[in-house]
Amino acid sequence: MKLTPELFTAPNVIIQGITGRQGQFHAARMKAYGTHVVGGTSPSKSGEAIDGIPVFASIKDIQATTQVDASVIFVPSAHAKSAIIEAIDAEVSLIVCITEHIPVHDMLYISQYIQHKRSVLIGPNCPGVLIPGTHLLGIVPAALSTPGDTAIVSRSGTLTYEAMDALTHRGFGQHYVIGIGGDIIHGAGYTDCLELFEHDPGVARVVMIGEIGGTDEIAAADYIRTMSKPVYAYVAGHHAPAGVQMGHAGAILGTNRLESAAIKTSLLAEAGATVSGSLVDLIDNVV
Repeated sequence: MKLTPELFTAPNVIIQGITGRQGQFHAARMKAYGTHVVGGTSPSKSGEAIDGIPVFASIKDIQATTQVDASVIFVPSAHAKSAIIEAIDAEVSLIVCITEHIPVHDMLYISQYIQHKRSVLIGPNCPGVLIPGTHLLGIVPAALSTPGDTAIVSRSGTLTYEAMDALTHRGFGQHYVIGIGGDIIHGAGYTDCLELFEHDPGVARVVMIGEIGGTDEIAAADYIRTMSKPVYAYVAGHHAPAGVQMGHAGAILGTNRLESAAIKTSLLAEAGATVSGSLVDLIDNVV
């Protein structure tokens, strides 16, 4: 499935792992923001309620009476594979997995399993998605944002938050804030998000934040060549030493020179993006 505006604004959201500490805390935040959280799952605590949200044993139990459009997953890493597969099998359109430290072999299996299914995966190891003013799907600090016509896509949660706050203070509200996650194997990537932004009339400009490691930013540069909307890009890690993991599992500079911040920045610039050497410069360049 492609990313569409309707995926992120569909009404009925559930929380897988709602009874855990993180699930409880962020379920309450999402509900308070106005997200329509219709239920949560916890196999051993069916029949309970979290902040007025009913808890069920499975997604199928929720679907017996209620349509489920999106799921946000806070299940611990050892059980996250099963949770994601449960959501895929239940044909939940949007799956946002916040969980970090999911084994790579689990994500390799999921990346194959989800092919040709009805679900789109965001994450794992991501802050989720924010549609400012309407939908909070994850842990993004919504208070730093304001509605507008700028779209943000990023591998880094912390840099996403800083960019949101700085853009808000400059008067550039946001239409989408999407954290795609920092793991080596993940769901939707930059190109998926850029295609969404390009075809959404509510988006006037794009802010893209990348990192060292992998070649996702290279694929993004190829798509940027076809875009009509301005893209402002920053790749973190210009001084990162080779072979050292810098936070995210995917943020490690290997022997492939295309994984470096310098090469990625150069290729993004050649593709037509306005590139910056720091987050401060990134925000200053936005017009």
